[in-house]
Amino acid sequence: MKPSMPDRRVALSLLAHPDDAEFVCAGTLCRLADAGWEIHIATATPGDCGSAELDGVEIADVRRHEGAAAARVIGATFHCLEERDVNVVFNGASGKKAIDLLRRIAPSMVFAHPRWDYMLDHEQTHLLARRATFAYPVRNASELPRIVGSAVPWLYYCDPYGGVDPYTNELVQPTCRIDISEQFERKTEMLVCHASQRAWLRSHHGMDEYVDAMKQHSATRGKELGVRYAEAFVQHRGHPYPTFDLLNELFGAK
Repeated sequence: MKPSMPDRRVALSLLAHPDDAEFVCAGTLCRLADAGWEIHIATATPGDCGSAELDGVEIADVRRHEGAAAARVIGATFHCLEERDVNVVFNGASGKKAIDLLRRIAPSMVFAHPRWDYMLDHEQTHLLARRATFAYPVRNASELPRIVGSAVPWLYYCDPYGGVDPYTNELVQPTCRIDISEQFERKTEMLVCHASQRAWLRSHHGMDEYVDAMKQHSATRGKELGVRYAEAFVQHRGHPYPTFDLLNELFGAK
């Protein structure tokens, strides 16, 4: 028997920096929004190291506004845990922030960084998402009240940078791929909201055009699915997480 759909249709991406979601899961968030889901986009940091010209306070303010503007493209809400860029640490204080965030939202689906990625902020934020998704429904895990329907959510890991495991240099094999061809224009619109990052990524990462980099990777995953553009995910199926592939059921991924 096919498992039933969740009563709560609330999705959250919990990633490290403003613009991370736009690279790896915004197309899928668009599809969920179109299907009537409530969408939240959260970051561990405001990206306060993401400028070669502005100081941390200034660029953080710019990037919070960019993150909120990108979220508004699909009617989503932007949140920030206010950890420090390039200094995200998985500990009790940061973990409490993540648990409290999920307690307020009660998501039934969460998108997170994979365990291994090109920078430690992503890997530490992965751990924050793992802790929070497991713990937020637990009565004594937070002083905040539980929303009716709070439960361990479906958890999907987004692609690492380039879809490549940085420790083996091998392409990650996803458990599902989502066709985002019709949503690609909005995904691009969301990424372009992060205008401050174009010069920064050119300076530090050697990426001359970050929209083209996102487009190339989306096209690579799309080719695997036989469509123009796609996003790829690995579902976390360990106890007590749901093992039914909800994204595949919703959007016919292969």
